[in-house]
Amino acid sequence: MKLADEVHHNSEDISDLVLSDVVAALHRRARVSHEFDIPYIAGYSSDATSIYIDRHLPRTIRWRGKDVRLEPFLVCHEIVEKALLDELGLHYLHAHQIALRVERDAVRGAGLTWRRYQSVIKKHEKAIDEERLRNVPADLDLTPYKDLKDYRLLRRLVSSSR
Repeated sequence: MKLADEVHHNSEDISDLVLSDVVAALHRRARVSHEFDIPYIAGYSSDATSIYIDRHLPRTIRWRGKDVRLEPFLVCHEIVEKALLDELGLHYLHAHQIALRVERDAVRGAGLTWRRYQSVIKKHEKAIDEERLRNVPADLDLTPYKDLKDYRLLRRLVSSSR
């Protein structure tokens, strides 16, 4: 697909429609898997070709009578974060903060409140972080865990991926 074919809306101002085009374009750039145990809800492969979303996270949430998919927002976050880590060499916390704001704006642009979205994410975060890691992708990028000095979790991840 040509880059121009991904642009359906045009604006030089902040635009939810343009951001929805961005979210869709980012989603097309990676393979997404819901097959693994991923601490911190989601992650990415070392080579940035795959996005991993924890297998226990619901795929949708109910909002105003509709089922809204969570995947596009998480994929957007993970791709932006990984690009900032790899291309600009940012520390994870800085890359995460920027990605979180892009994710928030994408959620809001889709008509969902950040509060409702976060309530679902936070509800599952603790359980996912404490789960027994049975199935971890061998190519999961460990940068976030290293940068946060989460050595206990890092050891669990390394032993689970063997």
